Amino acid sequence: MKKLLFTSLILSTLLSNVAFATQTIKANVNGMVCAFCAQGIEKKMRALSQTKDVYVNLKQRVVAVELKEGQTLSNDKVKDLIKDAGYEVTSIEITEHPIAHIKAGYEAAEKEAK
Repeated sequence: MKKLLFTSLILSTLLSNVAFATQTIKANVNGMVCAFCAQGIEKKMRALSQTKDVYVNLKQRVVAVELKEGQTLSNDKVKDLIKDAGYEVTSIEITEHPIAHIKAGYEAAEKEAK
């Protein structure tokens, strides 16, 4: 009986973590050429009520917006905000990786390239 209870507790914990997985919108952006460009996009994205965190990698031309738990944001809204700031979105994807994971991946790649 204890094993069954323990197993169901673990299972419910795992399922609840899946249900509330982080959602991050990652966009590749053309036209960002300086820190001021990146700062402008970051400021627009942070102003959204759905935003938990933002990461802009100028060198890789990537903008990642991590959403707060339970929040949604359409790809079109992200594209429109970036376009209104004067830049072009070349591709967009949704991932379940948090900003910290994405940032670490780019930093590792840049370190390897040196």
